[in-house]
Amino acid sequence: MTRQRCFGDKNPLYATYHDEEWGIPVHDDRVLFEFLILEGAQAGLSWETILNKRENYRKAFAGFDAAKVARFTPARLATLMQDPGIVRNRLKIHGAVKNAKAFLAVQKEFGRFDAYLWRFVGGKPKRNRWPSLKHIPATTAESDALSKDLKKRGFTFVGSTIMYAFMQAVGLVDDHVAQCWKGGGEGGGDKGGRREGTEGKNGREGRG
Repeated sequence: MTRQRCFGDKNPLYATYHDEEWGIPVHDDRVLFEFLILEGAQAGLSWETILNKRENYRKAFAGFDAAKVARFTPARLATLMQDPGIVRNRLKIHGAVKNAKAFLAVQKEFGRFDAYLWRFVGGKPKRNRWPSLKHIPATTAESDALSKDLKKRGFTFVGSTIMYAFMQAVGLVDDHVAQCWKGGGEGGGDKGGRREGTEGKNGREGRG
């Protein structure tokens, strides 16, 4: 039986992301930092574009090691501006370094970014079963609160819409629609477990 997905059927990389990552809880700080940077890079572009550049981002940003990214020098940033494998946007590249420093500050305060982040959903995923992608909201009260607090802490590219997409990506919110196999629809029912590493208004297809 063919599995029905929320998105990704036309791109194997996108399909794998949908099946193995989107909506599955993340508690690994490195992966959380990765998605924080990737979601910021996606602003104004399609998520598929960012997925296609993901491996390049991993190389360019030191495997998403926040401590290393926080120490990037002006010369390193200038080199990144010439890297065709990533989005060569000055504000986004410099913002990644700013966010790395803010990320480290949160880790110092809370022990782990994970401990800080999951408070915004009460420590457990919010599982929705929307009838279709068009019903998925662009923002929620939780993404508003997260965005506001991150901005106060010095983060950039963390608007509420970006943060809701981030929350979906790292499993604070599970927005697989009812007909999707990950949501219990045809061809599935197995949600998958926690991961530690690795359409519609706010579904991945409609965010570009």
